[in-house]
Amino acid sequence: MSTLDALQTTLAAEHAAVYVYGVLGGQTSRASEPGLYAAVSAAYGEHRARRDLLTRSVADLGGTPVAAEASYALPAALGTAAAVSRAALAVEVSCASTYAFLVASTVGPRRRWAASALRDAAVRELGFGGAPAPLPGT
Repeated sequence: MSTLDALQTTLAAEHAAVYVYGVLGGQTSRASEPGLYAAVSAAYGEHRARRDLLTRSVADLGGTPVAAEASYALPAALGTAAAVSRAALAVEVSCASTYAFLVASTVGPRRRWAASALRDAAVRELGFGGAPAPLPGT
């Protein structure tokens, strides 16, 4: 798989993450769950920034960035803080896996950036109730 293909795959995953975090943000409350609200909001901002960087990276390589889908599958019953945390954890596990793929598919500065994104996803997993893993994303 080419670097461009790997970036496109990662961009598609970030489109999904941004969509899901947008929905999760609407299911949290700054007043009743300030920690969860802050974590979801921070994750949303980080995924948007990564999506935008990936869009530029694909374009810089001469590709047409993959477009976001009109909608994405969402977990059912997001009405509790625990359900929102589980959904956020699932997003981060998926993103960690995608970034591990990008690490394996790139070299140099792009690989270092992908490794940093993988680490960040693994740390966010812990914040949403995940367990440490020796090789996150695999």
